[in-house]
Amino acid sequence: MKKWLSLLSVIVLGLILTACGTSESASGSKGKNDKIVIGYFPNINHVAGMVAEEKELYEQTLPDGTEVEYKYFPDGSAFMTAIETGEIQGGLVGPGPAMNHYMSGAEINIVAAGSTGGTVIMARDGSGIESPEQLQDSTFVSPRVGCTHDVQFEALMMREYDLKSDRLNGEMKHVTGKPATYSQLFASNRIDAAAVPEPWASKIEEEGHGKVLVEGDDVAFNDTLPAAVFVTSSELKENDPELVQNMVDAHKEATTFIQDNPEEAKEIAIKKIKDITEQELSASVIDSAWERIDFTYEVKLEDLEAFAAASFELEFLKEHPDLEGLVDTTFIEE
Repeated sequence: MKKWLSLLSVIVLGLILTACGTSESASGSKGKNDKIVIGYFPNINHVAGMVAEEKELYEQTLPDGTEVEYKYFPDGSAFMTAIETGEIQGGLVGPGPAMNHYMSGAEINIVAAGSTGGTVIMARDGSGIESPEQLQDSTFVSPRVGCTHDVQFEALMMREYDLKSDRLNGEMKHVTGKPATYSQLFASNRIDAAAVPEPWASKIEEEGHGKVLVEGDDVAFNDTLPAAVFVTSSELKENDPELVQNMVDAHKEATTFIQDNPEEAKEIAIKKIKDITEQELSASVIDSAWERIDFTYEVKLEDLEAFAAASFELEFLKEHPDLEGLVDTTFIEE
């Protein structure tokens, strides 16, 4: 009887150990990932995501058999929530949402950049506004309150022209809206000015509904701040650094492809933006937008810190920002 009980104990123990092993493998606790989801936005600053998808670059750098999916986001808040919940494993987002969520306690890391530039300050055609000094008492639009483009606009106005939004008891009225609708907002006289990310600035120019007030290096942080950054979770970075390296390698290859093959990259951008937004942009719009953007995966903490300090100065942040630990450049240095 004792022998039978002893044998039964061994069998039960073996089943328990087997079950534990199966559970660990399925949960990916050893860094095993059968599927990776990459996120990005359908705009020009995120062309690296489009090229990587079209050229299947993640499939080439990730372990054989890894399924790769893509998810497209309308704004940074939705993207960051997806990173924090594990819905996506990495991808491109604006630096503003990444920093804001990090300072709110999100365990995430910026491991590369995507591009710089691409923000244009524009005025409605027929508004009578010929220079930034004339924006007093105007209504301006940005994608979201405190987003990257909003901070760029308000920092420029406050520092260079002593103008403030109504949020700070200033003269300019602030509204929000999707950049793809700005041309219509100009055409209907609903706004006077806008902080516009490409390619929508070039689209407004082509349609004749607005004109450029400030562009290039004259826009706050346009020449230094990454307009898009590659983000992943700190947990994934710590538990599976090899996987994160695989993802960053694919992103770097996509960025290099854009630099070496701009015309083909433009064609990919036109196709992907149409697929995602159902809006087909002309080659001339893409050409114009391209001239205002620099595609790079290099990222520096000090550039992000300067931008975060401006966000605090503009009272988008309640506390002085501490970004120590946010940026990890080891993966782009490999």
